[in-house]
Amino acid sequence: MQRTSFYEQISKNKRDSVLLTIFVVVLVVAVVYVMSRIFLPESAMLFSVFAIILMFVQVQVSYNYGDQIVINATNAHPADPVRHTYLMNTVEGLSLAAGIPTPKTYVVNNDEINAFAVGKDPEHASIAVTTGALAQLDRTELEGVVGHEISHIRNLDVRFMTLVAVLVGLAGILSHILLRMYWFGGVQTRRDERRREQGLNILIIVGLVLAVIAPLVSRLVQAFISRRREFLADASGAQLTRYPEGLASALEKIKNYNRGKMDVSESISHLFISDPNRNPLDELFATHPPLEERIGILRAM
Repeated sequence: MQRTSFYEQISKNKRDSVLLTIFVVVLVVAVVYVMSRIFLPESAMLFSVFAIILMFVQVQVSYNYGDQIVINATNAHPADPVRHTYLMNTVEGLSLAAGIPTPKTYVVNNDEINAFAVGKDPEHASIAVTTGALAQLDRTELEGVVGHEISHIRNLDVRFMTLVAVLVGLAGILSHILLRMYWFGGVQTRRDERRREQGLNILIIVGLVLAVIAPLVSRLVQAFISRRREFLADASGAQLTRYPEGLASALEKIKNYNRGKMDVSESISHLFISDPNRNPLDELFATHPPLEERIGILRAM
């Protein structure tokens, strides 16, 4: 496998993620615009502006309160300074190396090997590690996992993925509304009233196509962005620890040990270092790259 530098890997992943996020934003705006042109042609611009403002409000709410929601949803509890001394020292040391404030450290009571990071910015961030990770990983492997999560915080991945998740949710909601209004006669009424207006039928067809494909396409894009951010955090984490083998070995243990049975909501599963749930749609909507591929890239650095 061709060797790549930390910086080349980080630059490529950032560029791909930004481009894909722009695509999701354009998709959501397109659905809003078509809805406004069909149902409120006289107030299309006003409706579009209102919908975009609502989108930003949802992002802001998720941005400010999302971390505590995730902590509570996973039943994470603060790390004990006596029992979890090495974990807390590792978080503090790697945070110092990354140039960010030390995040709050939590532990999740679960036998599987996993970890996640949350927070709206490095000043308000938290890291959680499972008891399975603390029991099964050696020191260099635990450092690799913590370095990966510290990188998510430093790279603002949590904020980034929150934005994408909200946009994907909005695409689904708007598409559902558009389809319901069509099937229950809203579009048909408008079409009868304005059947002579040139291009209205084409606009309705475009709206229906968008309503059908927007949720699917946005979910696929979300999964792809999440996978790119995992590659980015792997590269950044290896840069922090200066020992890619530590994280590679930890991922190998995750691959051999985990069974994907953490009972975690799909809405937050993308935050974990490895997908905590396994289901039949993983091949299509997987938010994490294959562990074998991640291990191979790390060992090629």
